[in-house]
Amino acid sequence: MRHRNLLRIVTICSSIDSRGNGFKAILYDFMPNGSLEGWIHQDTVVEGEERHLDLLRSVTKLLDVAYALDYLHCHGPTPVVRCDIKSSNVLLDAHMVAQVGDFGHAKILVERSSSSEQTTSSMGFRGAIGYAAPEYGAGNMVTTHGDIYSYGILVMETITGKRPTDSEFTRQGLSLREYVERALHNAVMDAVDIRLSLDFDTGNYSYKRMTDCVVSLLRLGVSCTQESPSSRMPNGSIIKELLAIKDSLVENT
Repeated sequence: MRHRNLLRIVTICSSIDSRGNGFKAILYDFMPNGSLEGWIHQDTVVEGEERHLDLLRSVTKLLDVAYALDYLHCHGPTPVVRCDIKSSNVLLDAHMVAQVGDFGHAKILVERSSSSEQTTSSMGFRGAIGYAAPEYGAGNMVTTHGDIYSYGILVMETITGKRPTDSEFTRQGLSLREYVERALHNAVMDAVDIRLSLDFDTGNYSYKRMTDCVVSLLRLGVSCTQESPSSRMPNGSIIKELLAIKDSLVENT
C-alpha cells in the first residue's frame, strides 16, 4: 500500500547482530519534524524549542490524516482498519506533510459471506486508551467506524490542546467529547488551545471567520465520535468538510 500520507517503508532487513542473534528490522523514511503530538502539547518540547501550529496548518494536518484513512478504508488494495489513530502516530516530514505510521495494530478486512466487516485478526486491544471506540470495549469486531471515532478524538485534541486522558477530565468525570459538547453550547473559545487562540489576534483572519472554523472543526469531532458506529461521519464527508474549512481560511488570509 502506498500513499503520500502513509509512512513509507524504504526496505526491510534480516541479518545477524553483533552478538550473533537474529536481527530483523523495517526501515522507514526519517521524519525530521517529529509527531503531531509534539506540536499540539506544550509538555512535549523538543530540545528547548516550543512547537506550535496555527489554525490553517492544523486543518492541513487533519486533512492529511483524513486522506490516509480514506485510502486505507476505501481505495487501497484491500480495506484496512488502522486501529490506533492518535497524535503520536501521526508523523511530519521535512515539508510538514502528515503521514500515518506504526501499523502494528492494523487489521486487514476480508470479504466473508456473513459480513464484509470481519477481520483476519481481532485479538488484543484495538487502540489507545482515550482514542479507542467504545464498542471495542464490549468486544465487538473491528470496523472502519472505529478509526473514524479515533480520528474525531484527534480532531478535538488538536483544537483544544488537551489529551483525551487529561487529568482535568478525570477530576470532573468528563470525557474530551463531553468537554467539547459543553463548550459548543456555552463558550466555545474557552475550549480552544490558548496558543491556537493567539492566531485570532494576528490580524490575518477575521475573528468571526476563525470562530466559525473552530466551531465547525469541533462539531466535526463530535460527529465522528457518536456512540453508534453507523451514525459517525463517513470518510468522504470528513474530507469535504475539512476542505471547506481550509478554503474559508485561505480566502480570508
